Amino acid sequence: MKKTILITGASSGFGRETVKLFNAKNWNVIATMRSPEKETELNKLDNVLLTKLDVTNKQSIQSSVAAGIEKFGCIDVLVNNAGYGAFGELESATEEEIRKQFDVNFFGLIAVTQAVLPGMRENRNGVIINISSVGGRLTFPYCSLYHATKFAVEGLTESLQYELNQFGISLKIVEPGGYKTEFAGSSMSILNADGPADYKPSFEHFMTMIANWPMSENIVEVAEAIYEAATDGDEKLRYPADIHAAELIQTRHRMGDLDFKKMMAAQFGM
Repeated sequence: MKKTILITGASSGFGRETVKLFNAKNWNVIATMRSPEKETELNKLDNVLLTKLDVTNKQSIQSSVAAGIEKFGCIDVLVNNAGYGAFGELESATEEEIRKQFDVNFFGLIAVTQAVLPGMRENRNGVIINISSVGGRLTFPYCSLYHATKFAVEGLTESLQYELNQFGISLKIVEPGGYKTEFAGSSMSILNADGPADYKPSFEHFMTMIANWPMSENIVEVAEAIYEAATDGDEKLRYPADIHAAELIQTRHRMGDLDFKKMMAAQFGM
């Protein structure tokens, strides 16, 4: 019997590649996005259901989950992929910007997870894969809100193992490094630009460094890591998506807090 996967944030980047990979592997795919009416490729694939889902809108979450179950019978795997990065100094962030970053990256992830859990628990089977980041294990300058959400995702996922393993539900974290996706475009937000001038020189230097950071174009690596997490039947929790992510995480763990901070500050000219 075919298995079914629901993927949030499927309109671009990791989510889009994951839809294609699971479809090629003969899975049923519920590909969710905020504007499915704009989609011109995924809607042509067999056994792919496009649904409108905004992780900040609980009604859209419930509707997508219900539509997926009605069409395919159940949801075996959930991939919480939707998210974006807010960059800038915390001092200048508005309450609205702070709440939006957490609403999308963290509270939205919780809401989608809560929506699929009753079915998984009833079936005594399921896999929940949360897309974190190297930024859930270590930090860069001017990304405090983004890192806070990803560190929260890591802690949430690790703890949920205890609650959900007893029902046959596995928890997984996929941690991508730097990839050429919409993260640096439509999935990036710059916090309030009218902040103190004191931050401007170092922030501009940071943004220049990010713009020139070596990014991998092999986005399918992340989709493959997600596929491994969904199918390996292992209790393994974390899946760094590429060798560079794994090396950076290992470097962070080898170094003390102060040494790592000094290294990163030097890297970004701070």
